[in-house]
Amino acid sequence: MSDITRSDVAHLARLARLAVTDDELDVFSGQLDAILDTVGRVSEIPDDVPPTSHVAPLTNVLRPDEPAPSLPREAALAGAPEAEEGRFRVPRILGESQ
Repeated sequence: MSDITRSDVAHLARLARLAVTDDELDVFSGQLDAILDTVGRVSEIPDDVPPTSHVAPLTNVLRPDEPAPSLPREAALAGAPEAEEGRFRVPRILGESQ
């Protein structure tokens, strides 16, 4: 255990300009103690363990990209509020046409 005391937490709270109650000092001292113990366990990892970016190996979960029939244009435009020349008609947002 790192033995973080109430006075340590009170000192940190003063430095951070945080107002903490007596009950919070007890809670925070236990939490900070647990955090420091957990971080300290990292130094116990043997040197021969290779660094990794992920705990489990990554696999591609995407399906193959294969052509397939799509929704007909008429069916897609059937639910549109407005259509023009076989396309969705939307309000202009960029100003003049380019």
